[in-house]
Amino acid sequence: MKIVDLTVPIGRDTYSPPSVNQPIRIEEHHKEPGFWMVSEITMMLHAGSHVDFTKHYSADGETAEHVLLDRTCGEAVLIDLTPIEPDHDITPEDLAAAAPEIRPGDVVLVRTGWSDVAWGDFPRYYVGSPACTPEAARWLAGTGAKAIGFDCFPERAAKRQSYLPSEFVVHEIIGDSGAILMQTLTNLGAVPADERFMFCAAFLKVSGGEGAPARFFAILD
Repeated sequence: MKIVDLTVPIGRDTYSPPSVNQPIRIEEHHKEPGFWMVSEITMMLHAGSHVDFTKHYSADGETAEHVLLDRTCGEAVLIDLTPIEPDHDITPEDLAAAAPEIRPGDVVLVRTGWSDVAWGDFPRYYVGSPACTPEAARWLAGTGAKAIGFDCFPERAAKRQSYLPSEFVVHEIIGDSGAILMQTLTNLGAVPADERFMFCAAFLKVSGGEGAPARFFAILD
């Protein structure tokens, strides 16, 4: 068995998306004599690798503590779109041409390679990322996938500092289908594009959380 980490690192130089544009803040607390350390962290739930729940765009949506892990863990398939240009609009045709067989209840991961090359370079990571068109989001939702993940920043409207909730269409399409949206995966080149594998998104159980930081990983034979 091999565990493949699909999570980006985060730290003081990590910024949240443009709508908030806040860095992660970490403060260290120490006691003396000797060494003892406790760190305090302030961050947006959507900075780095994370999952989004329907509360993110709907007042009566679900939150992290009510989402079971079996909705973000299970058999997965990879849609490998590489090579793909920065700022490319992902279409249903792109997905259909690269997709393996997808079964209802699968986890579907979309590889663009963007996080591998641009993570940590802000704001370029967000504003230069390939994005998912509404039509492509509907195509993904129509597969019956229980969770859909991207190694890029898929919501085009959210590249701007200011946008209307009604423009948050990719989140809404995927979330309203019953699937969990997962963002900012990385290292997807380390998982197979031609066979199924086990995947897990272990996210923080934040009461009332419209999203949650996650550790993404694949388990390969």
